[in-house]
Amino acid sequence: MKIGSPKEVKVQEYRIGLTPESVHELCCHGHQVLIETSAGVGAGYTDQAYVNAGATIVETAEALFAQSELIVKVKEPQAEERKRLTPSHTLFTYLHLAPDPDQTDDLVKSGATCIAYEMVTDPLHRLPLLAPMSEVAGRMSVQAGARCLEKENGGRGVLLAGVPGVPPAKTLILGAGVVGSNATRIAVGMGAQVYVLDKSLDALRRIDDEYGNRVTTLYSNQSNLRQHLSDADLVIGAVLIPGAEAPKLISKDMLAIMPKGAVLVDVAIDQGGCFETSRPTTHASPSYIVD
Repeated sequence: MKIGSPKEVKVQEYRIGLTPESVHELCCHGHQVLIETSAGVGAGYTDQAYVNAGATIVETAEALFAQSELIVKVKEPQAEERKRLTPSHTLFTYLHLAPDPDQTDDLVKSGATCIAYEMVTDPLHRLPLLAPMSEVAGRMSVQAGARCLEKENGGRGVLLAGVPGVPPAKTLILGAGVVGSNATRIAVGMGAQVYVLDKSLDALRRIDDEYGNRVTTLYSNQSNLRQHLSDADLVIGAVLIPGAEAPKLISKDMLAIMPKGAVLVDVAIDQGGCFETSRPTTHASPSYIVD
């Protein structure tokens, strides 16, 4: 990062990327930390908690950008935020640039040093900053899918675990990486009938070693995918190609072979999504119906 000695660096926390404990640690090392007012409320942290940790509360995002050198966020900067970036800034956040040329162009024009959490690797070529979010996303994907399967939410009215006399929901997980592994753990725990597809035999072996005959592992190809889509209740897209747009594994035409009311959860949406019909949604309106 383009920073000097600790005393010279002002760290901006914008829309909650640092806990009060992390702020305290930074302050103990001589950094000045600025927090936008109410930035931590959604995560359960009050302004006073940050003040107690040594931070300074700033009223507006504009003031934070003007006073900061290192800007720490969680999600990628919005268009109005990108306009505030200058060559003196270092931005540290998830960027997911592959499917977002407008953001890429704006960041290049800003001259700022931009570091993407999802591209930081450790000596073993793992993604240590992406992994925790992938664990959360993988586990939540099954929970979200189960909720959407309920009849009142437009689903098939199928329980993941089934009930005596009724089979459990067939759950198809595309990808056996961090997201897929965590989705598998929750789906198995909820009693679903689980199938995991991946092109990595090593990844499939890890799933097989952990779950044995509770999970069916399949090599990912069009034949296997089409065969199991035809009666799948829940499909979870968990495919990641670091730094690249996610491959479109399920086309719109392929949806026609799926049962009415089946649910697809695309965890790869930050990288463009692995279903052709995928589009970003919001907490207020998290799902939509295709055909």
